[in-house]
Amino acid sequence: MVNKAGELAGKIWSALSENGQMTGKDLKKAIKAKAEKDMFLGLGWLLREDKIEIAEIEKDITVTLK
Repeated sequence: MVNKAGELAGKIWSALSENGQMTGKDLKKAIKAKAEKDMFLGLGWLLREDKIEIAEIEKDITVTLK
């Protein structure tokens, strides 16, 4: 599970680096996550490392690199 979390975090980091701020919906598509829980696993990794900022806007999240 740790390897999966790290891999997803890397995909998220790359997507945000290329595209800038993204919504949760767009990020899920960009990393080709099969389920939201996979996206949140990677986001949790990056949050723990203090690499991203997340805000809730109109029932969705927006994610940006720090």
